[in-house]
Amino acid sequence: MKNTEIKNAENTKLAGDRIIELRNNNEQYFIVNGRKKTYHILTYGCQMNEHDSEKIGGMLTSIGYEETDDDKNADLVIFNTCLIRENAELKVFGKLGEVKGLKRNKPDMLVAVCGCMMQKEEMRQKLLKSFSFVDIVFGTNTIQELPGLIYEVEVNKKKGIDVVENSELIYENMPKMRKFKYKALVNITYGCNNFCTYCVVPYVRGREKSREPGEIINEVKLLAEDGCKEITLLGQNVNSYGVNLESKITFAELLCELNKIDGIERIRFMTSHPKDLTEDLVMAIKACSKVCNHVHLPVQAGSNDVLKRMNRKYTKEHYLGLVDKLKKEIPDVAITTDIIVGFPGETEEDFLKTVDIVKKVQYDSAFTFLYSVREGTKAAEMDDQVPDDIKHDRFNRLLDVLYPIVLERNSQCIGKVYPVLVESVSKTGNSYLTGRTEHFRLVHFAGSENLIGQIVNVKITNVKTFHMEGEII
Repeated sequence: MKNTEIKNAENTKLAGDRIIELRNNNEQYFIVNGRKKTYHILTYGCQMNEHDSEKIGGMLTSIGYEETDDDKNADLVIFNTCLIRENAELKVFGKLGEVKGLKRNKPDMLVAVCGCMMQKEEMRQKLLKSFSFVDIVFGTNTIQELPGLIYEVEVNKKKGIDVVENSELIYENMPKMRKFKYKALVNITYGCNNFCTYCVVPYVRGREKSREPGEIINEVKLLAEDGCKEITLLGQNVNSYGVNLESKITFAELLCELNKIDGIERIRFMTSHPKDLTEDLVMAIKACSKVCNHVHLPVQAGSNDVLKRMNRKYTKEHYLGLVDKLKKEIPDVAITTDIIVGFPGETEEDFLKTVDIVKKVQYDSAFTFLYSVREGTKAAEMDDQVPDDIKHDRFNRLLDVLYPIVLERNSQCIGKVYPVLVESVSKTGNSYLTGRTEHFRLVHFAGSENLIGQIVNVKITNVKTFHMEGEII
């Protein structure tokens, strides 16, 4: 056996021993105190982070912790952080300030910070310097090490820190505390190779790597057996799935395989990069009955000059061609997008080209963002940063065009009946439920709580910009 294999085997055994010891310690804690230790996870950022939090929750449950919604009384508070926009950072630092006071009154409380922020060295050092009370720090590539880090703090009385900049390894065979029984997030790729000039993802989540198709199919089969009806396949660029695998398989082929699994009724995916959206994928969406007729296709900008500076590797014309293809082959397809306003060097003419593409595509909805400087990216070094007042003016003008289009798209649904996956009790009142159509439109309607997790037919009676209203048929 090679030295590295011996070392890996030793590390695996050590990790297993520590998990057993922690579980025994927590069982003893329950016997003495009459309650389990509790954890609370604060998740910031994208669905990838949400799924990471499910893994963290699963590991903690396996060693004897119990989830609580109350961070004030939790024995372990975990911040799963995002680095994509400055606002997410500010929220984390603000909340850490609050937790500092809690920790002062409850010194046995453990505080952990993980996720994308911790993958960046400068951010990690800032955290350790400004918030010295933080006990545990780990990154996106070392989630599986959490039990060992807790062991370091509780048993060895040391800070637990484990961050790996890039890893070729994929750890998916770990317990998960899924937020919903009837729908699930499923990772199919990790990392990114695109290096858009505004984005930190390749630097904090590493190079792109795909999971083996057999692992994904088995996971989805188990989810179906457990009552899951809808899955969302996750990746920074799902369209390039499989490019690094020895057994060549495309994303379109993976969709076709997952479409065969009994019990699963809906398949979603995100995010889909325009440069890798192939005709095979369009035809797979059309042919696979369970794949939702909804494509989230981030355009980011309508100007070819801006797209080039963003390193997006497609043109406005190419993007519009993809939209035409989708609408031709899948007439009722819903297309949603991401748009960045105020990217460095964006002129008024560039901005108007973004407005033009919004008008041409007629998006069903869009996530719109003011450009945010991310240190370490090429865009942060560009000299021609757009002033904030111009950014905000353009942002508001974009919404003035976008929102009426979204409302009109919703209005076309009035009088029609759609299958809706019931997700929860609506925030509008206890007698109302909320769910989504396959096109990802949010619908509120009257109904009893026992319908949550089922797919029901709903007739649309009224629409707003951000949701629709209806009645069960």
